[in-house]
Amino acid sequence: MTRRRLLLVFVSTVALTALAMGAARARDVPQVATGFIASVLCSETFVSGLNPDRVLAETQAAMPGAGLLTWAMDIRVDHAGRDVTVTLFGLGRSHAVYRDGLGCHLDHGEAEGWPAIRPVARGPAPPPDIAPPRPVTPATAALAAALDRAFSEPEAPPFRRTHAVVVLKDGKPIAERYAPGFTPETPLLGFSATKSMTATLVGILVRQGKLALHAPAPVAAWGSEGDPRHAITVDHLLRHTAGIALGNSLQASLLSALEPVNRMKFVEPDRAAFAESMPLETVPGAVSNYHDGNTVILSHLIRDAVGGSAADVLRFAHRELFDPLGMRNVTLEFDAAGTPEGSSQMLASARDWARLGQLYLDDGVVGGRRILPEGWVKYVATPTPGAFVGLGAGFWTNRGDSFGATYRVSHGWPRDAFFAKGSLGQYVIVIPSERLVIARFGRTLNWPPEADGVAQLVSDVIAATRGE
Repeated sequence: MTRRRLLLVFVSTVALTALAMGAARARDVPQVATGFIASVLCSETFVSGLNPDRVLAETQAAMPGAGLLTWAMDIRVDHAGRDVTVTLFGLGRSHAVYRDGLGCHLDHGEAEGWPAIRPVARGPAPPPDIAPPRPVTPATAALAAALDRAFSEPEAPPFRRTHAVVVLKDGKPIAERYAPGFTPETPLLGFSATKSMTATLVGILVRQGKLALHAPAPVAAWGSEGDPRHAITVDHLLRHTAGIALGNSLQASLLSALEPVNRMKFVEPDRAAFAESMPLETVPGAVSNYHDGNTVILSHLIRDAVGGSAADVLRFAHRELFDPLGMRNVTLEFDAAGTPEGSSQMLASARDWARLGQLYLDDGVVGGRRILPEGWVKYVATPTPGAFVGLGAGFWTNRGDSFGATYRVSHGWPRDAFFAKGSLGQYVIVIPSERLVIARFGRTLNWPPEADGVAQLVSDVIAATRGE
């Protein structure tokens, strides 16, 4: 197809979406698209250390319809300045900037005014058996075969593009593998798996008495008892039942650019303020609707509870979570207002992600120190009524009778499994009955569910480790 015909396709697509969804929402599409690409390229180039051409190619291949826009983008990766600029026909322009200690953020004109963040002092190094210098060789031939299958590619698309797998049994690594270009230290973008880290920070604040699950969420914009949003609780936000009218975040495709939640993420400089300004679509607690705005608001609550600045959040997260767990290669990114982008923007090594899962396998205790409140692990894995994909509170769950849980169990997942899940194939799976944690990261189509091979990986690992 010629460039002229592709241009006509693009213009036609925007015109049709403007008719179908309303001109105001369609107008956001170019900047949402450029913002997403600029953000991913910046994070994975300057935090993860990956090749930007590879990042772009794999991301585009994993998102149906993305090629209708990316072909027309002018993408400039400045390695010296450590920033990425993406433009689309002059209709949209996004600029993502790397900052030491903060990862990348989308610059809305405030880049020069950003505060310098001093490096956060790290806690003691993790025990050697948790972080050996080289990838852990699979303990058995059956485990090696499980990883072989996880990294193999089918003869035809969709391809898995597995980047990393780490398997822990009883808290010890028993198998580990990385794709070329990735290492045990490579920080991996979690996308929505980040929501489970945010839920963990909320749990810590609940234990400390600084947040309450079932009281009205302390959002200033909802403070009036006459405001129907005053009824929204932290529990509602964790379970995606708050009812805020922001659309849906379950899809990663061209059409998802039309959702208001993506204006929040890629156009608005203060994401939480935008989310908190939106009206209700449904009564709080009545309907399950998964979108990033719920977690962005929780991130704002975390920031306010620990001191009010990005630096305060980093100190709190390291002191209370990352350092006790031995998470050594982790970067938490922020929006332009200094609020952590806790819905999708944490990067951590596959080992560090697995350590987060191990905290939940160990009932919120590490090294004899209670990190999470008693009962928190059961709480996050308890299914949310009406969540057809199988959501708990900040985690996905196989418990209950949701469509998603039933589907996964029928494909070999244990019923008691719960997990952090990020778009395009990111998983941290906790299986209490097997004493297993499986971390899998890649760049895979969201649909069909079998595309990433994770159900097969879970089944293979369980079969290979039973009786040990």
